[in-house]
Amino acid sequence: MIEFIKQPWPWYIAGPLVGLTVPALLILGNKNFGISANLRHACAACLPANIPFFKYDWKKEIWNMFFIVGILIGGVIAFQFLENPNPIIINENLKAELAQYGITAIDGMLPSEIFSWQNLFSLKGFLLMVVGGFMIGFGSRYAGGCTSGHAISGLSNLQLPSLIATCCFFIGGLIMANYILPLILSL
Repeated sequence: MIEFIKQPWPWYIAGPLVGLTVPALLILGNKNFGISANLRHACAACLPANIPFFKYDWKKEIWNMFFIVGILIGGVIAFQFLENPNPIIINENLKAELAQYGITAIDGMLPSEIFSWQNLFSLKGFLLMVVGGFMIGFGSRYAGGCTSGHAISGLSNLQLPSLIATCCFFIGGLIMANYILPLILSL
């Protein structure tokens, strides 16, 4: 059993487990699955209550904050104890394309030429990590939720706004990956 847990789970096990999270939350606690709303809850807990956007009973949603803490703890546990023994395999065409942008140290999930403290203070790193992070946070709040909230929870509840948001997420991802990211990486 331990060896099974240490291996990456196939899609036909991991996918249904993620998918069953939504009805479990709805049936057991009448809660919607989503991650991005936690930023609003954290701000409502920390900022003065005279800002209208943060004037609500955030304590009713405290379960979601514990959910995020659980995700973080689970990530740390998985990183420390459930190391994948198999090397990460990256397509040779992708390696060649990334090498054109000066990204050659691809020894893990995050290339150090993009994701490092040193790179954060370059124009490329600032655009990717700071501006990109802000745009993801702003966009998820503007869309009324993140990809997990809309694509997993909203679509399973047959919500039209979630279908529209999910289509926009995918279109934006395709545009970013194929047009904008190559421009940023070539800086």
